[in-house]
Amino acid sequence: MADTEPEGKLLLFNSMTKQKEKFKPIVEGKVSMYVCGVTPYDLSHIGHARAYVAFDVLHRYLRHLGYGVTYVRNFTDIDDKIIKRANEAGEDPLQLSKRFSDEFLVDMAMLQCSTPTHEPRVTDHMDQIKDMISKIMENGHAYTVEGDVYFSVDSFPDYCRLSGRKLDDNMAGGGGRVTVDTRKKNPADFALWKSAKPGEPSWESPWGPGRPGWHIECSAMSAHYLGLKFDIHGGGKDLVFPHHENELAQSRAANPDSCINCWMHNGFVNKDNQKMSKSDNNFFTIRDIIANYHPLALRFFLMRTHYRADVNYSDRALDNASDRVFYIYQTLQDCEVALSQFREGTYKVLVPDDVRELIKKFHNSFVESMSDDLHTTAVLDDLIEPLKTINGTLKKFKGKKQQQALIVSLLALEKEVKEVLGILGLLPASSFAEVLTQLKDIALKRAGLTEEELLKKIEERTLARKNKQYEVSDCIRKELTAVGIALMDEPGSTIWRPCEPSDE
Repeated sequence: MADTEPEGKLLLFNSMTKQKEKFKPIVEGKVSMYVCGVTPYDLSHIGHARAYVAFDVLHRYLRHLGYGVTYVRNFTDIDDKIIKRANEAGEDPLQLSKRFSDEFLVDMAMLQCSTPTHEPRVTDHMDQIKDMISKIMENGHAYTVEGDVYFSVDSFPDYCRLSGRKLDDNMAGGGGRVTVDTRKKNPADFALWKSAKPGEPSWESPWGPGRPGWHIECSAMSAHYLGLKFDIHGGGKDLVFPHHENELAQSRAANPDSCINCWMHNGFVNKDNQKMSKSDNNFFTIRDIIANYHPLALRFFLMRTHYRADVNYSDRALDNASDRVFYIYQTLQDCEVALSQFREGTYKVLVPDDVRELIKKFHNSFVESMSDDLHTTAVLDDLIEPLKTINGTLKKFKGKKQQQALIVSLLALEKEVKEVLGILGLLPASSFAEVLTQLKDIALKRAGLTEEELLKKIEERTLARKNKQYEVSDCIRKELTAVGIALMDEPGSTIWRPCEPSDE
């Protein structure tokens, strides 16, 4: 693909228009992006990982294209769910939300999600929230009832423009966060401010002590950090209604000039084709999964499905992702070892035509796939070709200076693969050797074996082969493959690596 201005390269699906559109930022060379964050009342689950890995990929790719990105991701650190959980635990609600916010940041770091520019918390932005509610009221779009403030959906003709729903379909307040309130003018009206209840945290306001409703906070914080007009607003597709619909209405009601260029939404994570949710008790926390799989295997798994599609969770899919990640890092580790003494050299030969063409094809496919609404699935599939070529080249390479064509081929292939992995957030922060050791340790845990027990089985198999007891040796190999351990016989020894467990 020819080099053009960055905005000529990227198509993104806009949930408002229901189509892919050429991305053109409001300010040339800069991108403003707001992604709805967590309500931290528990450890984060795989659905959170899905959303924040997807928008981290977007963040990274925008920066790769040369944009300066202002990325805002909030914490809803006061909410009905937080208060309920804190009361059950006998803990202060703000301490509980602070604790789980910190745990969320640990999870994001393990998944190699880059840190947003701003991570605002609702409790630090009460003034901005109250100011916006006052503007909405001044503009005739809200009313008070006994210290509560409600948004009047009847006053806003464009309500439901984002979701395409009919007003009659709307649940009161939406999202299961509020109960039906007969004091409201319309059952669909939603809370901007909730009057204080005994024993709950509250803040002073013109309408009496209370706290914000769920939706107003994002409208206020996005406007505070990004202005009335910004480029991208993201979140899970479950937020289209009511959360983003209500945000859109509030922001426009407070200031008619408010505008978001592109609304983006990621798909669900399903288990057995049913959406994972805490209410159905069929969800896994990120910690549950990374107890048995490396965080980068989880990241790879999530990126194997296009961000707008639903991901179907299964151990088999995680096994496959873990196997692919091991192959990638083992190939690059082998390449690093082979090239260790040749990196400082100067080479007169050019990269061979076939390798140069392969790299060019891979690079162009990468740009084409990523610029077509972040098609990570295709990119991860395309990685196989340069990795296979690295392995094929390594087999010919004897570690001699005379093999300059092979050296420059490996250097060029390695550079291209590492660059793509870096953009995808799949380049480990530590050495490949360290991550390979971690992957092997976790594979042993899944297999229910210690390294000593595995080495003993390898010794038993070696002895059986020596004694020509091939049925015994085959049985040991199959037994280990069934639990995700592959054996490879090399001259003078047998080594092992993780693999997908076999069904045999």
